[in-house]
Amino acid sequence: MKKFFIAVMTSFLTVTASQIHAQDILAVQSANSLRNLNQSAFSLGERLVYDVGYSFITAGEAVFSIPTIDTIHGKECYQVLFTVVSTPTFSFFYKVDDRYETMLDTKGIFPWRFTQRVREGKYKYDFFAEFDQLNNVVTTKDNRYPIPPYVHEAVSAMYYVRTMDFSKSRPGEKFYLQNFYKDSTYQLAVKFLGYQQIEVEAGTFNCVLVEPLMKEGGLFKNEGRIIIWMTNDERKIPVKVSTKVVVGSIDAELREYSGINGPIKAKVE
Repeated sequence: MKKFFIAVMTSFLTVTASQIHAQDILAVQSANSLRNLNQSAFSLGERLVYDVGYSFITAGEAVFSIPTIDTIHGKECYQVLFTVVSTPTFSFFYKVDDRYETMLDTKGIFPWRFTQRVREGKYKYDFFAEFDQLNNVVTTKDNRYPIPPYVHEAVSAMYYVRTMDFSKSRPGEKFYLQNFYKDSTYQLAVKFLGYQQIEVEAGTFNCVLVEPLMKEGGLFKNEGRIIIWMTNDERKIPVKVSTKVVVGSIDAELREYSGINGPIKAKVE
């Protein structure tokens, strides 16, 4: 059971973060030419709440939220939070209290700062990264590392992919992402699977489906297929994640939402 909910978070956060354009990775930026995306997928005040199920048991609650806007290195940033806590019943066997925070550039949708606090049973882990997106270096508590332009971490990548247009994607098409974690930058290939309508507690939605193609090692290694459903509209709200872990399976399903930046056209009334 060790690091049980880390499997939820790594799959939930990184699967959706895949459709990065090659020109973004190869871009060379300066102080006056950082990427500027005109996006309407999300905004200040959005809150998404998920039930996390483990082999038919409701084991916890996951929440994505954008509670505030702050300034980091002179740049306006969304404070993006992702938390996972176990239910009181599940906590009796295995207590979870995890928190991820990203300071996300409001214009370019890339990170300036990332913190991670993991508390799962007896396992504890803390991580901090300060991204210098102008000089392409990241500083952790241990060292400094070179990074590609506009490199992501797990949370920022998920929000970036929500700005993407899947309308011209073909089933089987693969996309690639550069993600930094601990001391390395990892490449993750993701396959676009197509479209499907699904029903969760929050409603019935028309969705796009993607699947990550995991490599051995690194943060994103898993034991089976991971599938994620996102609303097939401008919002690209993650509706469901299904993944197989070493023992059993984990599903995260959208239960409620608020503060959405416009209508959810993919919702079936």
